[in-house]
Amino acid sequence: MVNFSLEGKIALITGASYGIGFAIATAYAEAGATIVFNDINQELVDKGLAAYKEQGIEAHGYVCDVTDENAVNDFIAKIEKEIGIIDILVNNAGIIKRIPMIEMKAEEFRQVIDVDLVGPFIVSKAVIPGMIRKGHGKIINICSMMSELGRETVSAYAAAKGGLKMLTRNICSEYGEYNIQCNGIGPGYIETPQTAPLRERQPDGSRHPFDAFIVAKTPAGRWGTTEDLKGPAVFLASDASNFVNGHILYVDGGILAYIGKQPS
Repeated sequence: MVNFSLEGKIALITGASYGIGFAIATAYAEAGATIVFNDINQELVDKGLAAYKEQGIEAHGYVCDVTDENAVNDFIAKIEKEIGIIDILVNNAGIIKRIPMIEMKAEEFRQVIDVDLVGPFIVSKAVIPGMIRKGHGKIINICSMMSELGRETVSAYAAAKGGLKMLTRNICSEYGEYNIQCNGIGPGYIETPQTAPLRERQPDGSRHPFDAFIVAKTPAGRWGTTEDLKGPAVFLASDASNFVNGHILYVDGGILAYIGKQPS
């Protein structure tokens, strides 16, 4: 029988106080995993702990900046001491700055790269030795359709997510022999509180222009939900995917497969 259980596993999901990370963490808890998460400040961690408690999940929350290598090393050592060696890492923490490239300062570009690409490098590097000692491990990087495509105003984000795709493949290449699988999930356009303004109906009852654009570009004819990400995330964290390595699983309703409708 295919084993999708995460019973007895310790899962660290970065930046999982809310949104996609929170949804993935709740799916892991439902599959039996112990949940550990971090966020950038205590206020977000406290909000996350309350949200998990409301779902009946006893999560372990910590404050940690994923771009601070010393802080991350201390954070991982603390988890290993207090909870145990991490079996599953989801590099979810990320930011986006929507600024036209010629208006973007190099400092802003570097900040996005630091959080979205250097952060996953730092956290992965910190957990891999424990996974080697344990004899197995799963690393899941939250990539993006911008790992494959460009779009106006997201030069830093696309560069970071394209780099994260290649970091995923390189971790697979370097550590696959230790029974460590590193894969990515590339969400499509997902219904979250952050995207809600883009889906609000206009005063005349019509769709928001961006909402209409996304629905027209998606063969499924809708935005994704965080529920749509749970099954793929559990699959990549479970023994069911033990021979899946270096792969990016796009959960996008078919956008990347589709050229779009011919204008009428």
